[in-house]
Amino acid sequence: MWFEEAVFYQIYPLGFCGAPFENDGIQEHRILKVLDWIDHLKKLNISAIYFSPVFESDTHGYNTRDYGLIDSRLGTNDDFKQVVDELHKAGIKVVLDGVFNHVGRGFWAFKDVQEKKWDSPYKDWFHLSFDGNSNYNDGFWYEGWEGNFDLVKLNLRNPAVIEHILDKVNYWIDFFDIDGLRLDVAYCLDHEFLRRLREFTDSKKSEFFLLGEVLHGEYGRMLNEMHLHSLTNYQCYKGIYSAFNSNNMFEIIHSLLRLFGPEDWTVARGSHLLSFCDNHDVTRIASILNDHRLLPHVYTMVFGMPGIPCVYYGSEWGAQARKEEGDPALRACFDGPVSNELSEHISKLAAAKRSSKALNYGSMRSVVLTNQQCIFERACDGERVLVAINIADYEYTAHFDAGCGQAVDLITGQPHDFGGGSVLPPFSSFIWKMER
Repeated sequence: MWFEEAVFYQIYPLGFCGAPFENDGIQEHRILKVLDWIDHLKKLNISAIYFSPVFESDTHGYNTRDYGLIDSRLGTNDDFKQVVDELHKAGIKVVLDGVFNHVGRGFWAFKDVQEKKWDSPYKDWFHLSFDGNSNYNDGFWYEGWEGNFDLVKLNLRNPAVIEHILDKVNYWIDFFDIDGLRLDVAYCLDHEFLRRLREFTDSKKSEFFLLGEVLHGEYGRMLNEMHLHSLTNYQCYKGIYSAFNSNNMFEIIHSLLRLFGPEDWTVARGSHLLSFCDNHDVTRIASILNDHRLLPHVYTMVFGMPGIPCVYYGSEWGAQARKEEGDPALRACFDGPVSNELSEHISKLAAAKRSSKALNYGSMRSVVLTNQQCIFERACDGERVLVAINIADYEYTAHFDAGCGQAVDLITGQPHDFGGGSVLPPFSSFIWKMER
């Protein structure tokens, strides 16, 4: 399926476009800014884009007011359709954020309950009680997501709620021609709702992609129970920056082998989880990594390990921001894309990933592992690739049985000879495709 060979790019549109945090109701065609970045996406060899929330919301996008309208701060439905059409012409698939666990207090059905109380036909769309009161003095109590009462939890066991969501997804596919959904806080979603959603999207569009946001868990089991194609790989996200910062490559390789290794007890072998080193919710990798000389090699790990790599806008050139500075800092507006050595390295990694069956579908086996060096093998249908990373400030020579004498580095295109050991210069990484 297309997403198994994809390289994703994530944009948080409200921040990317410089929209005001509070929804002022003033319509501005800011989303068209994406059109100016298409050449940059093509240069990066991106094949799919994941947009964080684009629909009408109270503030940050995850407190939806209307699933049928593009946020007025971003533009119109026609504006967004133009963006999707142009991305498709460039060979780039489009995945939207499906925020179905909760809505905002400005959601039209919730406002009807606020006005009519018991007499509202939508009172059963939410988890509420007229025997209590809310923090906002609504005259009734309701459940908010994880205690956040600006995020009103939907009743996904209510057939009317399910039909409303499926109707909007149907519109998104028919009008915008989207290719998939990233399901916000998927670990909170009712599994029967997820089954209905999967059945509907499967029937609606071939190879429609469903990605679930999960923070932890047994990925293989969850994929089956949640009826999804992929999940966010937060386990390896943490393992990557921690391993690079602590000079402990054992940490990330242990996680990769636990998930994808050759042993019978591995929990996600054959799965295509979403791989990333940062996103809109966490500190950017350039701000959490102790030594910036390792940035290119972090991305070599992200692209070389099993999974679907995703790059967060701005991080491809090393933009910085910390979580403690607040979400707006993480979701910045940049005047335009920047090209530098890091973005060029990511472009080459993306090209390698898209061209290699082993990188897209291959098994995972550790070949060489020390505190500061690792070499692991990806293999599929006779194609073998070795991913080699040295995070030390000294040259390292790896001696191992490569199974052949020659290879070519998919990053640089340079040949590699395994005779006499493989020399890894300080702060270096390679993806060697083995010659048969």
